Amino acid sequence: MSTFKAPKGTYDLLPPDSAKFLAVREAIAAPLRSSGYGYVETPGFEDVGLFARGVGESTDIVSKEMYAFTTKGGDELALRPEGTASVLRAALEGNLHKAGNLPVKLWYSGSYYRYERPQKGRYRHFSQVGAEAIGAEDPALDAELIILADQAYRSLGLTRFRILLNSLGDKECRPVYREALQGFLRGLDLDEETRRRIDINPLRVLDDKRADVQKQLVGAPMLRDYLCDACKAYHEEVRELITAAGVAFEDDEKLVRGLDYYTRTTFEFVHDGLGSQSAVGGGGRYDGLSEMIGGPALPSVGWALGVDRTVLALEAEGVELELPATTSVYAVPLGEEARRRLFAVVTELRKAGVATDFAFGGRGLKGAMKSANRSGARWTLVAGERDLAEGNVQLKDMESGEQEAVALDAVVDTLRARLQG
Repeated sequence: MSTFKAPKGTYDLLPPDSAKFLAVREAIAAPLRSSGYGYVETPGFEDVGLFARGVGESTDIVSKEMYAFTTKGGDELALRPEGTASVLRAALEGNLHKAGNLPVKLWYSGSYYRYERPQKGRYRHFSQVGAEAIGAEDPALDAELIILADQAYRSLGLTRFRILLNSLGDKECRPVYREALQGFLRGLDLDEETRRRIDINPLRVLDDKRADVQKQLVGAPMLRDYLCDACKAYHEEVRELITAAGVAFEDDEKLVRGLDYYTRTTFEFVHDGLGSQSAVGGGGRYDGLSEMIGGPALPSVGWALGVDRTVLALEAEGVELELPATTSVYAVPLGEEARRRLFAVVTELRKAGVATDFAFGGRGLKGAMKSANRSGARWTLVAGERDLAEGNVQLKDMESGEQEAVALDAVVDTLRARLQG
């Protein structure tokens, strides 16, 4: 056993479970790829100021959970705690917004890092698939992203998730609401740190999960009562477009999300089978983020869905994914000549697109057949000196147990035909 272990709050993805995570990533990405979203990949660490400005210094993510460090050269960097700020930074740096085709539609997949108290469904290293549509203010774009996430979850077989929806207003109406909320919050019995948030971003207080705080928030001013006519109309169109697409959602007037950059549309995907860590993904519109990080005005919207949480949701619903077999054919050579000849056949099968493995290490027939069984292969190729002298190999159907001789030069075509049939 190794002297070292994975750091606290992290995990290793190992076969066969890792295949489930890959399938989830693929299912989430598939609707995006067919809807004009191109793949983007950003560094695992960024300038710490990118997140302090974009995500917000008052958020738990920046103030408590971010892994920040100083390099030998004196640069202040942070492991990325979320994807949106990094993707927008990359799009701006690459001048994608100047190509004349807005919105810039991007999707990404990767690992993110937050220093949190580890528990089931909440890790210090976690995986997300995300999507961002940059540079257009259009309710149809907000609706598109919500519909694509719903489509991804349903393609996996999930049914017990809910979509929560709210509007956070814009720079016209939110300041009026902010002032009313601040007045209400200052009259509550709150700790010093929470009182500090009242001045920086009072909406974050509404997102406080502590029961004693939530009890005091009863009767707090509601943002819906302060939305300007433009925000009301925008939100209503988002709701109408989602409804017309047959996607069910719930209005949640307290939904804020834990990031400062959201404006107007905000949404969350929750699964009731996950206990306290019920959020499996979420997102919203962030029309001012580009300007916050030094770019031009680029109204944008996006989401991120947790791969880890989605896998837990599948387990909670008892959904078994149909995963393709990692190995379709397993080759077992008996003797040195068979080893050379069968290895050449394995190479040809792989070139022909057939998932094939080989009994390495010179094991005997019994041990090699055990490995063939464990591999999940449907067919096993066995060849000894007599078989090769006759120009044949033995092809065994691992389901029925039937075995037959097949000409060596016909093996590839025979197996391709049977696997396709």
